Amino acid sequence: MQTIQEVSLNLGQELLARGGVVATAESCTGGGIAAAITDISGSSSWFDRAFITYSNDAKVDMLSVNPTTIREHGAVSESVVREMADGALRFSKATFSIAISGIAGPSGGSDDKPVGTVCFAWASGAGWRKVETCHFDGDRSAVRKQAVMHALLMLYRHVIEDALNSE
Repeated sequence: MQTIQEVSLNLGQELLARGGVVATAESCTGGGIAAAITDISGSSSWFDRAFITYSNDAKVDMLSVNPTTIREHGAVSESVVREMADGALRFSKATFSIAISGIAGPSGGSDDKPVGTVCFAWASGAGWRKVETCHFDGDRSAVRKQAVMHALLMLYRHVIEDALNSE
């Protein structure tokens, strides 16, 4: 099984080979994805910036998430992370974005959205979009680590698949 650092390194190599650049929009991981990326030497060649939008106001102010979307769907929703991913692309020089919002716990969960619920969105300037919700087990640290790994791995898989399809 790969480590977060190995996935970050592999993602960076693939993005660098294709001229890709990533930006992150993070809530529950609090910059964990950006930290994993910037742990890799040379990541400034393929990482533009991170938006740490923990509060709803930050999501609105920094990424132009519509307040109505938050009110109607909640901050932890596929609708909100989709808007976060789009905002990260719009307000950066990135060609790809990763957005994440979730409930890492131990509090904050509900019957509809229990602790461990994490919503993800990935987007590219070329029009690719992927949105999904996952449920992770464990304490706050474990949920956040699993979320970081999943976010990086799914973008890596897309970049690889896109490269294979364009050959």
